Amino acid sequence: MNLLETINDPADLRKLPRTQLTPLAHELRSYLLDSVSKTGGHLSSNLGTVELTIALHYVFDTPYDRIVWDVGHQTYSHKILTGRRERMPTLRQHSGLSGFPKRDESEYDTFGTAHSSTSISAALGMAQAARIKGEKRKAIAVIGDGSMTAGMAFEALNNAGVEDDCDLLVVLNDNDMSISPPVGALNRYLARLMSGQFYAAAKNVGKSVLPAPMLELAKKLEEHAKGMVVPATMFEEFGFNYIGPIDGHDLDSLIPTLENIKKLKGPQFLHVVTKKGQGYKLAEAEPILYHGTGKFNPSEGIKPAKASKITYTEVFGNWLCDMAAADKRLVGITPAMREGSGMVRFHQEYPERYFDVGIAEQHSVTFGAGLATEGMKPVVAIYSTFLQRGYDQLIHDVALQNLDVTFALDRAGIVGADGATHAGNYDLAYLRCIPNMVVMAPSDENECRTMLTTAYHYPGPAAVRYPRGAGVGAAMETALNTVEIGKGVVKREGKGVAILAFGSMVAPSLAAAGELDASVADMRFVKPLDVELVKRLAQEHDYLVTVEEGCTMGGAGSAVAEALAAEGIVKPLLILGLPDRFIDHGDPALLLASVGLDAPGIAKSIRERFGIKGARLVVNNT
Repeated sequence: MNLLETINDPADLRKLPRTQLTPLAHELRSYLLDSVSKTGGHLSSNLGTVELTIALHYVFDTPYDRIVWDVGHQTYSHKILTGRRERMPTLRQHSGLSGFPKRDESEYDTFGTAHSSTSISAALGMAQAARIKGEKRKAIAVIGDGSMTAGMAFEALNNAGVEDDCDLLVVLNDNDMSISPPVGALNRYLARLMSGQFYAAAKNVGKSVLPAPMLELAKKLEEHAKGMVVPATMFEEFGFNYIGPIDGHDLDSLIPTLENIKKLKGPQFLHVVTKKGQGYKLAEAEPILYHGTGKFNPSEGIKPAKASKITYTEVFGNWLCDMAAADKRLVGITPAMREGSGMVRFHQEYPERYFDVGIAEQHSVTFGAGLATEGMKPVVAIYSTFLQRGYDQLIHDVALQNLDVTFALDRAGIVGADGATHAGNYDLAYLRCIPNMVVMAPSDENECRTMLTTAYHYPGPAAVRYPRGAGVGAAMETALNTVEIGKGVVKREGKGVAILAFGSMVAPSLAAAGELDASVADMRFVKPLDVELVKRLAQEHDYLVTVEEGCTMGGAGSAVAEALAAEGIVKPLLILGLPDRFIDHGDPALLLASVGLDAPGIAKSIRERFGIKGARLVVNNT
């Protein structure tokens, strides 16, 4: 690691002779593999962008020139080269490095990202700001081919292409195709030529001195010539100067091309081809498996995990196949999250009813609405945090028309290492305010299966939100049973205090109640709320407590408070949930404890609020 240890910021990188950049790339790739195998994290995507990261920081004057990384799960090399190498052992851990770009972490992280397809919009904004302020800086958006499936990316391209005086470079990191034979010495030469000053000057001279008929002929010849040596592209129709494709692992191609582009004015589009998992054969062969990893031995690779408790994602995947077998109208929709949402088996068994619409959450919702109008039974499997991107469609296209669409919301609540950008903390609040919606929060795996069936049979929009990871180990039924909509169930009868728990908070609430001799209700439904159960608990207890793994502002606790007010019931009420701040990355259990949502924290909050005396709560973690 001799070269890598000398790089503490990009200024150090730019001091290296070009001949040392390839050896540096080898060191950086080895360091990445060793580091991520010890901490876990995104591996395939980061191995694929080593050379591109080096080239961008080598050619451009960062941080004065701005780089925006789309999604940002490919920025580990960027972090290492910008002074954070020593902190890599803390990656995605509490108080450690974020797995994504974060503005308060480094001046080199010019824009916080984690959701896809935002980079071009943000970089365009930066480029326009530089133009207005008279600053000669470049703005670069690095976006993957997957992110280009989202409408937002094309909205930005459409806006940027007409800004001739805007110094914006869009780098398309195309890692979903193999490098074809034309990507070699000849293609490298052509890419350099087409990005060079001679080519640009020739076009400008032609426009200024040729008469109209000759200019039109020259333009057609130019387009024909370019069509012969580069793929046909729509990007020039957007107003960009398209360059490429070039080998994204060839620094001798990348650096001269970027140096030429740096001299050009107006919107530029560079198409680079990379390979996920580059340099690590196991990741090259199975890039999806090595996309997000836990800790593993690089010499052995990722080993199959030992069987443990079933995860909520697996519960959904199994339910989806069982329900599809029972009802031929069922169709499954995912916005590019087949593996993450547990739909691999469904895709294999029911390919004609499986739809991956790409990274297009808005489209996924309205697509489901369209299917519902024709009597199909769409199930949209989507992360809670990603449904936020389709909120208008949820209201306008689904709920307003009261269409029969089921939403399976994975990753509800705290998600751990991915941090605030991926946390599903707001769904209870943003769903319960929508007319016609039914909103459910299961307390265990079997209840999740039952609620999915209930949502599916409800003739309107319904959402089931469930957390990441394994449940409590509940016994699973094979039948497709339902529960009565809007009815909770009392799990423990106690005295004095009644805890109204929602979803994942039922288990820690039961643990806390054992010490306090409190009652606990598994409320099940956030909307419609079981008002009769709320009234009964209020009548039989001195204090009420709501507990939810979601934001307290407008969430399930607010629903209980509204119900009490509507019934004219005055009763001391403590609302426990996630505070009004973004919660950073870290171990989920640690994060929940830090906001008082573990069993000891719930008991402590109840004692302090209501002055209840009692022994220290002891929780059996076995």
